[in-house]
Amino acid sequence: MTASPLLSVFLPLALGIIMLGLGLSLTLADFTRVVKYPKPVLVGLFCQLLLLPVACFFMVQAFGLAPALAVGMMLLAASPGGTSANLYSHLAHGDVALNITLTAVNSVVAILTMPFIVNLSLAYFMEGDQAIPLQFAKVVQVFAIVLGPVAIGMFLRSRFPGFALRMESPVKIISALFLLLIIVLALVKDWQTVLDYAPVVGAAALAFNLLSLAVGYFVPRLLKLSLRQAIAIGMEIGIHNGTLAIALALSPVLLNNSTMAIPAALYSIIMFFTAAAFGWWVNAAHGKQLKAESGDVAA
Repeated sequence: MTASPLLSVFLPLALGIIMLGLGLSLTLADFTRVVKYPKPVLVGLFCQLLLLPVACFFMVQAFGLAPALAVGMMLLAASPGGTSANLYSHLAHGDVALNITLTAVNSVVAILTMPFIVNLSLAYFMEGDQAIPLQFAKVVQVFAIVLGPVAIGMFLRSRFPGFALRMESPVKIISALFLLLIIVLALVKDWQTVLDYAPVVGAAALAFNLLSLAVGYFVPRLLKLSLRQAIAIGMEIGIHNGTLAIALALSPVLLNNSTMAIPAALYSIIMFFTAAAFGWWVNAAHGKQLKAESGDVAA
């Protein structure tokens, strides 16, 4: 796949708008909350940064995915939670403040973890002449582009709260449209591979999504976190930032491999249905407990 102005300009622009929307919903308190309430944040990060990549590695082996698709799945596993997790957590009566904190912290930590996990995956799954290492310096540049709009959004939120509140909904709508366009772009770039591998990659993406939701929900419950915190972590772990994974895979200056973007594109479609089903199930099963916890202080 050759570099194109569409990818070079559109992907950073789309990511920037999506992350601007995240910034409009953040305050400095979302970062300092880690110090005040460390346990739920550390549990969420443990699930996201350690358990999921390990589980995804064994799952990829079980499905026998082709090398580029296997790396794409690992890229997805290494990506931080997506901003949509906040909305789904709200609808499912989860601890939205915890979601926002996890998204904020994990998006920064991913600068270090994503190149490490992806490069290990490239070395393991790809032949030597096929693997193009994800250079840390370039990843830092990408995250600077991504986190810059977050900082702008946070600045607007702190200085002009009324304006930020008015802009939050329009930016979310525009972000959703950009997300849809990125998914379409990822699928169209390697349409024949999508047709050839859609059943097995779709099954792998679905299995990984269900696994992510299960890890994010049941591990916190085993560690005695509240139900609302478990729902929040489940949504945060279960809704990855597929947009970022697709952008890294398609970017002409990074992985430059459209096949690696397919798992994240399919996952980004599947996750909205499974997250909705998860939210319905946990509320149907624990509605009374959630009402009892609704007055608790958010962590």
